[in-house]
Amino acid sequence: MKKLALVLLFCSVAGFAQQDAQFTQYMHNTINVNPAYAGSREVMSIFGLYRTQWVGLDGAPETSTISLNTPLNNNVGLGFSLINDKIGPTTENNISVDFSYTIQTSATAKLAFGIKGSGNIFNLDPNKLEPEHQGDSQFSDFRNKFSPNVGAGVYWHSDNGYVGLSVPNFIQTNRYDDNDTAIFKELINYYFIAGYVFNLDRYEMIKFKPAVLAKMVEGSPLQLDVSANFMFNDKFTAGVSYRWSAALSAMAGFQVSKSMYIGYAYDRETTKLNNYNSGSHEIFLRFEFMNNYSRITSPRFF
Repeated sequence: MKKLALVLLFCSVAGFAQQDAQFTQYMHNTINVNPAYAGSREVMSIFGLYRTQWVGLDGAPETSTISLNTPLNNNVGLGFSLINDKIGPTTENNISVDFSYTIQTSATAKLAFGIKGSGNIFNLDPNKLEPEHQGDSQFSDFRNKFSPNVGAGVYWHSDNGYVGLSVPNFIQTNRYDDNDTAIFKELINYYFIAGYVFNLDRYEMIKFKPAVLAKMVEGSPLQLDVSANFMFNDKFTAGVSYRWSAALSAMAGFQVSKSMYIGYAYDRETTKLNNYNSGSHEIFLRFEFMNNYSRITSPRFF
């Protein structure tokens, strides 16, 4: 039972501290946190990412996600995403559908409003807890627990910059209860994102993009991600990111072709947890379906 208590404690801490699945390279898949992003790239975009966190630590988070978003016309965008998140004995699958409506605010800027509908399926594998009594009925309610949710966001963007506010989940839900006391909750997450692209030379061969993501969760300290990326010749991207009081990251990406982009990030903890793992790895692939009418003539930096 002591081992069970320790595992549940780990899950509770991870759940409250992390809440929504976190990504170092969130700026390449903004639709996960803001539904208004759907269709903003003005092409059909398919994105897949795999993240393994705190390598070497037993039961550490492991996350996979795939998403698709596309414009339906000049004003309407549609998106779909699936996130699989594993932490210790728990597994969550979150399916989301996003809808956005965009209005032109100037010759080069647009403002989009988005809504997100999602469903979460939560599972706890009691076999990984090694309970004293196999098949204990107290674990029967921990499998395939479904909870729906709804969210919204706004996203302003121009050719060079963006600002967004969003709440992906408005409904606070309990993943499971113990004697009517919530052990694992999904709390409301508030997101703010912003970034701007500077051309550092007259030929626009070197671009610099500072960006920030701020996340607020009730009962947890403000989470702040600050990043700085450089793009060279619209092909190669390199940068660093700092998650306040948590981790330092290095990022790199390469535009393989006009349609395909691949990226990688490595995180190193700046907390005492650094003594118990060898870091976190994240890799993604994005593929976009271009056509002769696509507005984008060079790779977008966001």
